[in-house]
Amino acid sequence: MARARTHLVWDWNGTLLNDLELVVTATNAAIASVGGPATTADEHRTQFRRPVSEYYAEVLGRAVDAEEFGRLDKIFHEAYRVGLTTCELADDAVSAMQSWSGSQSLLSMWFHEELVPAVEGYGLTTLLTRVDGLRAAVGGDLKAAHLAAHLAELGIDGADVALIGDSLDDADAAASVGARCVLYTGGFTHPDRLRASGHPVADTLTEAVALAAA
Repeated sequence: MARARTHLVWDWNGTLLNDLELVVTATNAAIASVGGPATTADEHRTQFRRPVSEYYAEVLGRAVDAEEFGRLDKIFHEAYRVGLTTCELADDAVSAMQSWSGSQSLLSMWFHEELVPAVEGYGLTTLLTRVDGLRAAVGGDLKAAHLAAHLAELGIDGADVALIGDSLDDADAAASVGARCVLYTGGFTHPDRLRASGHPVADTLTEAVALAAA
């Protein structure tokens, strides 16, 4: 019989926070700065992956080195911040969180010093035992090492954990620590790509919590 998962780790962008349209706008600002083509939400959901530098390279049709990615990442985040106050939580984010019977935390690849007040502003802090964001100047990397550090700080074994996220990188991160992963179709990745991964897939966060608890 499968081991019950007692702790739930939430992803932020594209999962609890409904920010796909803003991410596409910010991505287009970054790509346009080097003469690249505009992308649509559907194209983004089909192509997006981490490391983000590889995604940018595919969109631009050429290599993107670390120096150029640093510039693109800065432009992306500047554009993202402009529209962030217009973003809302996923429709059932709060009720889904309240339906989980164990402990919960949040791990995001958004900058930590901006993430913490944002989560507090949406009224979620009391539901979470820990909130961790990116503690680096440049984003775009893989999530696995960050998840391992997050769980180490919590003192929780990966075998006791379920993760809900919207990307294949979330699934890879979960697998790297022995956690279960449920993938949510309302975020940055096309549902067909999520279903092809073999992980449980949910169309709502409430359904995702039920699958995580199963």
